[in-house]
Amino acid sequence: QVQLVESGGGLVQAGGSLRLSCAASGRTYSSYAMGWFRQAPGKERDVVAAINWSGSNAYYAASVKGRFTISRDNAKNTLYLQMNSLKPEDTAVYYCAATLSTALITTTRRYDYWGQGTQVTVSS
Repeated sequence: QVQLVESGGGLVQAGGSLRLSCAASGRTYSSYAMGWFRQAPGKERDVVAAINWSGSNAYYAASVKGRFTISRDNAKNTLYLQMNSLKPEDTAVYYCAATLSTALITTTRRYDYWGQGTQVTVSS
């Protein structure tokens, strides 16, 4: 079993930055790939960024590429999402998730464990 707890969300003006963190506990953190997802009201939950077990390979959705950076610290059992140049359309609940695969996964249904989510609101 894996427990995931997100933090770092909040209200920010357009153009600002936030850093999300996801603390993991339970099974060996470095054994699985991780991802950040977001869900806006009335929309499906979509992948924002994903990373493999070692942090050597990352994926970004087209809408965030060049603005967001996913990283992980396996020594601290923590996943991060640095979000720069935020836009109002980035407003959503952000979730971190873990998959038992060590390889990078971008498909939502392939993820096995989810955090409770953290709200990010970007004002114009």
